[in-house]
Formats: sequence, C-alpha cells, structure tokens
Amino acid sequence: MAQNATLTLNGKSYDLPVIKGSTGPDVVDVRKLYGDSDVFTFDPGFTSTASCESKITYIDGDAGVLLHRGYPIEQLAEHSTFLEVCYLLLNGELPKASEFADFEKTITYHTMLHAQFDRFFSGFRSDAHPMAIMTGAVGALSAFYHDSINVDDPEQRRISAHRLIAKMPTIAARAFKYSVGQPFVSPRNSMTYAENFLHMSFSVPAEDWVSNPVLTRAMDRIFILHADHEQNASTSTVRLAGSSGANPFACIAAGIACLWGPSHGGANEEALNMLMEIGTVDRIPEFIQGVKDRKYRLMGFGHRVYKNYDPRAAVMQKTCHEVLAEVGHGDDPTLKVAMELEKIALNDPYFVERKLYPNVDFYSGITLRALGFPTTMFTALFALARTVGWISQWKEMFEDPQRKIGRPRQLYTGPLRRDYAPLETRG
Repeated sequence: MAQNATLTLNGKSYDLPVIKGSTGPDVVDVRKLYGDSDVFTFDPGFTSTASCESKITYIDGDAGVLLHRGYPIEQLAEHSTFLEVCYLLLNGELPKASEFADFEKTITYHTMLHAQFDRFFSGFRSDAHPMAIMTGAVGALSAFYHDSINVDDPEQRRISAHRLIAKMPTIAARAFKYSVGQPFVSPRNSMTYAENFLHMSFSVPAEDWVSNPVLTRAMDRIFILHADHEQNASTSTVRLAGSSGANPFACIAAGIACLWGPSHGGANEEALNMLMEIGTVDRIPEFIQGVKDRKYRLMGFGHRVYKNYDPRAAVMQKTCHEVLAEVGHGDDPTLKVAMELEKIALNDPYFVERKLYPNVDFYSGITLRALGFPTTMFTALFALARTVGWISQWKEMFEDPQRKIGRPRQLYTGPLRRDYAPLETRG
C-alpha cells in the first residue's frame, strides 16, 4: 500500500509520496514540492537527500554493512578479483567463465596508451604531484579517444568504460614513474591487472622484475576495497558533471579532482602521517589525552557514513599484516603504534561512546608504504580503484529514464534589490 507524508505549511497541507527501496530508509519524494508550494528543502551537504536511484552499492552505516550488487565486500575481497568486481559493478551480475574471459581480454588489450600520449606527461614539472598529473592526463583522454565520447550511444559508453578501467593503471604508473624520474614501463598482456600495475610501477630496465603473489594479491584486494562507495563526494561529482552530457573522460577527471581533497581521498595519507608523528607506543597515552583535550585530531577513525566498524577495515588489517610479514617489516614500529592505538580506541569509553572505530584508511596507508609507494601516490591509487565505481555510476545514470541535469537550489541570504549608484556619489 502506497504511503504519503503530509507537510502542513501556512495552513495548507501537501501530500508527499514515500518511496521504499529494496532495503534501507524510506525516502520522502519532494520533487513536486516546489511547484506545488513555492518552497524548497534545505540540506547543506545533501546528507539527508537521495540524489538518485541506484542499484549498485548499498551501505548500512549503523550495522557496518557494504554490499556491491548485493554481495558483501568481505566475500568479494576474500574470494573474488578486482576485474571480476569491475564486471559485477558494470553489469549487475557476476560473470560466467566465458563472460569473464572475454572481459579480461578486453581490459588487458586496452591497457596501452596512444603513442603520442606519453608526450603529455613531459608538460608537467618534474616535481608535480601525481594527482595533478592524473587529473590532467585523464581529462586529456577525450582528445585521443574521441571515437567513444558520444554519451547517447550505449556501445560508445561501454567502450569508454572499458578504456578507463584498462588505462587508469598505465596512467597512474606513469604519473609515479615521472615523479621519481624513471623511464615509463609498458603494460604486459601476460600479466594480471594488479600484477601489471606493480610491474609498471616498480620494474626498471637495469634488472629483471619478479612478481610476488602475496603483494599482487594485496594490491588486488586494495583495489576491491576502494572500488565503489555509494554517493560520496567524488561519485556525486561524476554524476553531476555527467548530468550535463559531458564526456566520460571529463567526468572521471572531475571525480579525481574531488577525490584529491584531504577530507576524501587523502585520509589514508593523513592517518599514516599521524601514526608516524606518534612514533612509538609509549607516546600513545599522551596522544590519546591530547585527542580528548581536542589538541590533536584522530585520523583513520570514524566515518561520515559508518557508525560501526568499517567492514573494509578488517580486511585491510589482515592484508596489512600479510604485506608487512612478506616484505620483512613485521616489526614495523608504525604498525605497532597502529595496533596499540586501535586496541585503546576500541576499549576506551571516550571513543566507544562516540563510535570512533578504525576505518579502511587506518591500515591502507601503512600497507601502501610497505608495498613501496610514497604518500603522494596514495590518493592516485584510490582514484585508480574508484574509477570502476565512478564509471558504473555514470553509466547507470545514463540508463535512468528520470535523468536530468543537476541543479541544486539555495537559501538566499544576501541583500535585496538595490539600485546602482555612480562611483562619485558613493559615501
């Protein structure tokens, strides 16, 4: 039975339909409210507003649940691969063996960049931040692959999605190589997605590069954990840019620019810097007291959405241990600080009452450092992984018959109409 909510305003009542999703909170449909009543809703940050209908990712922050197309993130991280998750996010179902073989081949054979594209990197200063390079380079893809930028053509949308997923590791690896002054390494079709990325990032012409299955699996799992996260700031940016009909490469570049913000994609770098600043376990009590006294910020704990344990954090913790043990940093002092800080925060009433649980950023920074990446690359790796989520959300938006250009409204509090006065008459 259909439900309505009733809003009474200035003595007049307005019936607002209540829409139910497959799970999660009900939604009050206010689309006709302005037309009927000349009144807007006010929601800074859109934290209480559903901006779209989606079938891709579901988060229950109170229960600590993250589902991709209905599959728990823990199961996907444990049993799946990043490319299989890419197929799932794009198409709605896990692939059959033949479907996955075709998809894997398509992505593998799209990893090369146009030969002229490499010259684009030399336009940046040698000390450019990898995220600055990523933002510019991804936006420039539309100048090289203009045969797949017609957003009204489903086949071109599919091709551009595949190209973005395939070429992002190549671009990210080149951004890294350029920042450290090493020659670019071309992708290899014989390697898996994560293995290929590590090869392009760390191999050098002077010696043979040997793949490490533990590190490759860790990299793949990190990609899975960051693949999509519902309507966050960067995803909403991609959708808003896409709502104007902008080409997919421009939309993903917009998402990368948004992700660069320290309150979004830069959080794992901030968490690692905090752990390194603490330095040793014996300094933790002083730091904890400083957090309580509001002298220090506790990075890597709590989440805008999760009011319980971030389900990605447990997987990331396990991955962190595996990587540190493999590369010989099992006694890493930063990990010791992390483990002790986590233990205290999970038991101290101050943090428990405020539900400041560790999130995925708490462990991912340590793991990425152990893999060999500098902190400047952390957000670039996040962008690499999140590209599939962005392009899946973008694709879904174009398949939605209710799609329209985004146009948020405002609560105006500026001056009322006033007449212009000539300069010489102003007091």
